[in-house]
Amino acid sequence: MNQLSETDLRHIAGFQKNEITEHYIYKHLAEKVEGVKNRRIFAQISDDELRHYNVWEKFTGQDVEPDRFRIWIFSMIAMLFGFTFAVKLMENGERNAQLAYERVASMGSEIGGLVKDEEEHEQALIAVLDEERLQYTGSIVLGLNDALVELTGALAGLTFALQNARLVALTAMITGFAAALSMASSEYLSTKAEAGVKSPVKASIYTGVAYIIAVAVLIVPYLLLDDIYLSLALAFVGAFLVVALFNFYVAVAQEVSFKSRFLEMAGLIVVVSGISFLAGLGIRYFFGIEV
Repeated sequence: MNQLSETDLRHIAGFQKNEITEHYIYKHLAEKVEGVKNRRIFAQISDDELRHYNVWEKFTGQDVEPDRFRIWIFSMIAMLFGFTFAVKLMENGERNAQLAYERVASMGSEIGGLVKDEEEHEQALIAVLDEERLQYTGSIVLGLNDALVELTGALAGLTFALQNARLVALTAMITGFAAALSMASSEYLSTKAEAGVKSPVKASIYTGVAYIIAVAVLIVPYLLLDDIYLSLALAFVGAFLVVALFNFYVAVAQEVSFKSRFLEMAGLIVVVSGISFLAGLGIRYFFGIEV
């Protein structure tokens, strides 16, 4: 073995820490995930990561502690957002590891074997899970998109028509709750009419809950603040934040473009809200309403 520089040893120690950390992450996922096939794949990857750690240990000659915080973070992500989302984030790490290993593959045949393992991990993870909640992404999109587009437009119109934060919040709350029930009912009937495996009840629940969450995010500023224009601005910030977070989730879990999805939803919010703002001003001026 050639004498390694201090820089090489630091890089290898980083690889070693990453391997032992991912060993524990995949081991934890293997204990929690449903399905015998999924558990076996995760357990095999966990064992491979431990073997990779032992290979790097031959170069550094020392033990390296895992990143306990990263283990905790991915455990929480899997619990809150599902195994598919957590696995896809891990897959991105696998790709980074694969590229890093390719740069040091000349150090020996064992390193070349690590590169091959990382490639196999990526292929295994791509098809490992088909989580139920991802089957209802369309229902969630329907609820979020309709609430964000419709209610931001309504809030813009109500803000400039009513000029009272509490009155705007009350009106939006009633409108939003009624619209959530309407959207949930429509999704139930739509899903029931389709020939598919999705449950109409679950689809309606996903749509209704997504709608209500979006409504809550949008009206909170009006309940906490008296300044209607600041409340409207914060409602828009909340809307864009919800759109960004949801589309990041979908982009990672389903491997689709984040930018195009985000810009599409954000653009609809801006256009509809702008039209509603003008309508609110026009109605207030035309009818001479002062609240």
